[in-house]
Amino acid sequence: QVQLVESGGGLVQPGGSLRLACAASGSIFSINAMGWYRQAPGKQRELVAGINRFGSTNYADSVKGRFTISRDSAKNTAFLQMNSLKPEDTAVYYCNAGIKTDWRTESRDYWGQGTQVTVSS
Repeated sequence: QVQLVESGGGLVQPGGSLRLACAASGSIFSINAMGWYRQAPGKQRELVAGINRFGSTNYADSVKGRFTISRDSAKNTAFLQMNSLKPEDTAVYYCNAGIKTDWRTESRDYWGQGTQVTVSS
């Protein structure tokens, strides 16, 4: 059993900051890439930021320069630092990770339950 648990969402004013955390637990052999996605009402889920096991990152154009993804591999945790937040950043944010539960198995995707981020004055 593998679980991803997000935390850190909430209500923030435009221009403010939030830091999301995603902790993976359970039967984990190794974690490959980790990422943050978001889904706003009526819209498709989209990739916000990703980080691979070597620390290379990628970002959606809409968040470049404002959001920073990082990970603590020793603690199986990923973070998303969100600065200069805008109302259009409002969405449910989901953590995703590619995890192997055994050296013999293929990596598969796991998802967290999501955390709400609301940017409003």
